Amino acid sequence: MTLMTRIAHDVQLMLRRPPRQQYAAICYRKRKKQQDIEVLLVTSRDTGRWVIPKGWPMQGKKSHAVAEREAWEEAGVKGKAEREPFGTFRYPKGMDSGLKITCQVQVHLLEVKDMSKDFPEKASRRLEWVNCEEAAARVQEPELKVLFHKLQQIAKNDGLGSGKPLNS
Repeated sequence: MTLMTRIAHDVQLMLRRPPRQQYAAICYRKRKKQQDIEVLLVTSRDTGRWVIPKGWPMQGKKSHAVAEREAWEEAGVKGKAEREPFGTFRYPKGMDSGLKITCQVQVHLLEVKDMSKDFPEKASRRLEWVNCEEAAARVQEPELKVLFHKLQQIAKNDGLGSGKPLNS
């Protein structure tokens, strides 16, 4: 890729509508013997930092469907994401050229029903189930930390016995 092609590509990314929107899933499961939940963290492919599955909009797919797809591709997770967003966070996305753009990420809760041992990005990511407090400590984005604390509070208050979605 020539320098001019790279610059043109980066400018195109910055000007695209929506240029900086991503969709993500906080994948969670109920712990069997406790009234608590665990959330799934994955490592990013570039820096290895702890993140949640997220990606760019996909033509013809609603935001919660994109979140489901990213959870499958990045973590082998199967489940239904809630249609209503749980929250948002921002982070600086590093591009191949070194340019950083701010991305707004709309987050959907996804209760994990099943996991596959084989999934598209298995070789390039690590996965780990942790409690919400540990997840908040591991991620770098302040607003994502807040979402993990919010989820922990909701899970405690709901008791998880109601059978209703956590986001209601």
